[in-house]
Amino acid sequence: MGSSTTKILILHEDTDLLIVNKPAGMPVLPDGWEKNAPYLVRLLEEQHGKLWVVHRLDKITSGVMVIARTAEAHRSLNMQFEQHEAKKVYHAIAIGEPEWDQHTARHPLRADVGHSHRTVVDHSKGKPSETSFRVLERNGGFSLLEAVPATGRTHQVRVHAYALGFPLLGDTLYSAPKTELIARPALHAQSLTFTHPATGEQVSFAAPHPEDFEAALERLRAGR
Repeated sequence: MGSSTTKILILHEDTDLLIVNKPAGMPVLPDGWEKNAPYLVRLLEEQHGKLWVVHRLDKITSGVMVIARTAEAHRSLNMQFEQHEAKKVYHAIAIGEPEWDQHTARHPLRADVGHSHRTVVDHSKGKPSETSFRVLERNGGFSLLEAVPATGRTHQVRVHAYALGFPLLGDTLYSAPKTELIARPALHAQSLTFTHPATGEQVSFAAPHPEDFEAALERLRAGR
């Protein structure tokens, strides 16, 4: 178990919160199918004691997360996330090159549809959803996108990118072909900005691209 814990990089630690860089492939909480498999909170609690989950990342998604160490910090952070005061920035590698440099997707989304538990665009029953995209790089039929979700729907960035015609590299759930470039959807939680629950100061933390994401990006930059 200790070896799994070493994979979780602590970006910041104080008496109120932990900022971690979650590895791709690790669930935040117990997986319904593999209840005894390692999960992020359990591994962190072995070293840091009782923790409170503020927000989640998909199992397949890497990147920065804040986790509360006190009930008071949890309440403060929860309120910021519920009121969309915390800013989450993702990096994603998408298939295709948008003609636009910036675009805001507002497709209403409905989660947990069908046997594959997909999220779908549903204009009659979907919940209001908004993601702002910006093209950071174009690389021969692929793009590095910055995505800033204003709402927090399941698979929101992945589905909005797909709905715009630019599915994420490796995201076979949303119609991307299988690829040897990366073994998961190419999505990384790059940075997180919020108000510190104890000091009242605005703080921002960033997580570097993980190895698999950066390796895929470098191969695309080099023309594969």
